[in-house]
Amino acid sequence: MRLRKRRETAAPAPQHDANAIELHGIQRRYGRGRTAVHALRGIDLALPRGSFTAVMGPSGCGKSTFLQCAAGLDRPTAGSVRLGGTEITGMSENKLTALRRARLGFVFQSFNLLPSLTVEQNVLLPMRLAGARPDRHRAREVLAQVGLGEQIRRRPGELSGGQQQRVAIARALVTRPDVVFADEPTGALDTNTAAEVLTLLRQAVDAMGATVVMVTHDPVAASYADRVLFLADGAIADRLLRAPAHEIAERMTRLTARTPAPATAPATAWAAEGVR
Repeated sequence: MRLRKRRETAAPAPQHDANAIELHGIQRRYGRGRTAVHALRGIDLALPRGSFTAVMGPSGCGKSTFLQCAAGLDRPTAGSVRLGGTEITGMSENKLTALRRARLGFVFQSFNLLPSLTVEQNVLLPMRLAGARPDRHRAREVLAQVGLGEQIRRRPGELSGGQQQRVAIARALVTRPDVVFADEPTGALDTNTAAEVLTLLRQAVDAMGATVVMVTHDPVAASYADRVLFLADGAIADRLLRAPAHEIAERMTRLTARTPAPATAPATAWAAEGVR
């Protein structure tokens, strides 16, 4: 019986596709009939491994729903999602949880660190939750890469906001995930600290081969990405490649000017997912 349970909850192994994530015809509708809210209206997208993508758009355009569906935190009404070559749309909740723990990384605006754990213990947490043996050498390696190699025994309350976000980035990278999802990772940081964190995400892509998908409202943050996707009314309305901040800001201004205020979709437990 125990062996059967382990097979059911084990994270599916990646299939080494060239794309880290693929979305085909993704729709997400909340409610029915005239009161239905169409948060996503048919997203088709393939993001290659080792790429940095920023997702922008007016308030209520579907950014958070997009990330939730892509990360397996919300089930689309129609369409399919593949992560690292693995089809996840029809997976059981147990398998989805195992996949998120072993093959996805998350970085949040509020850091989501456990205050009672040390820096090293916070970084090791995804491995423990995935049922893997904690690899202290790997944890210290990624902490050194984010500039916190000397802080492993400190607790989050002893660190600055920028240092806490560095710990969160190390935690997201420690399992070598297929994709790191970042939800407004610089929203709680000052300008200089935000630039440091964005540089770390950029280096994670360039030097470590990570794949990052980041939701942001900040054109400067988006300028660190390889591509910027603009959502409007639940669909991809525009995109830019390697664009400077002023061009991204201009595109956002035009998009916002022609986009009507949307209905609001129900709130979800996106940030509460953390590293579960």
